[in-house]
Amino acid sequence: MTLCGFEIAPGEKRQVKLPVPGGAPLEAWLLCGAHPGKTLVVTAGVHGCEYVGILALQKLVETLDCATLYGQVILLPLVNPKGFFAGVKQLNPADGRNLNREFPGKADGTETQRMAWTIEKLLYPEADFLLDLHGGDWNEELAPLVFFPCGAGQTVERETRRAAQALSVSMRVCSTTRNGLYSWAAQKGIPALLLERGGNGRWTSEEVDADREDVLRLMNHLGIRKGEFDAVLQTEIAKAVYEEAPADGYWFPEVCAGQEVLKDELLGRWKSSDGTQSCEVRARFAGRVLYETTALGVRRNDPLIAYGTA
Repeated sequence: MTLCGFEIAPGEKRQVKLPVPGGAPLEAWLLCGAHPGKTLVVTAGVHGCEYVGILALQKLVETLDCATLYGQVILLPLVNPKGFFAGVKQLNPADGRNLNREFPGKADGTETQRMAWTIEKLLYPEADFLLDLHGGDWNEELAPLVFFPCGAGQTVERETRRAAQALSVSMRVCSTTRNGLYSWAAQKGIPALLLERGGNGRWTSEEVDADREDVLRLMNHLGIRKGEFDAVLQTEIAKAVYEEAPADGYWFPEVCAGQEVLKDELLGRWKSSDGTQSCEVRARFAGRVLYETTALGVRRNDPLIAYGTA
């Protein structure tokens, strides 16, 4: 059969390079199951300092046995190697752009825009389902959670909600974002999820194993792999607030990721870099902190904190 333009035989595992117009290729692994079934695409390292997913996919490449698979798995363990090796939060240092804000891409655009174009043209058509692995960058602390798309149609929303419930995280968050790798796939009719685990530019073996398990859980849900996992009680976050910095300045958080907060509780304080402006960020309703910025310095429109409730 053919995957992403490459011939591959049933039961074969193959490393390939996906061509990016005028740039370095994206390295991917094609795993063709010995039996027919669906195709799952899994990406990691869109943000180079989010390490848990990168390591989880490397372990999966080493351990998955194609002879036991019913369908195909396409893994991209490190989408943004320049950001990874430069230690740059969220951006591709080649052009200063955030890949997760560049969908749809451009074949004649900047390097990051061309990477987005390649992912859409080569990976989206193969995917029966797509999973994008993220985690708190070096400036973020978060509670493990999964985002699923709302507003991409009832079929996609229904399928992704069911798939999210198969994972081990305790929160699933309804998201209306449209221009990310997973959310643009959903807009194109492809069921997709974004899994978040990790933070502060660190990783642990336990977190890597948990991410790896969640990919296996999704494969089981899709029928690509046969296995048994215990169900995990999840809360659906239907209402969320994402606070951003009004201008360049300093951020002083008062709460931690995963913490329950009350209405009007102080979440943090922001102060402008010139000291002329300041504000308090308080909870508009009772809920749970999804993630928060731990960096002292923030730029205009940088995320500060997110919280939500059922």
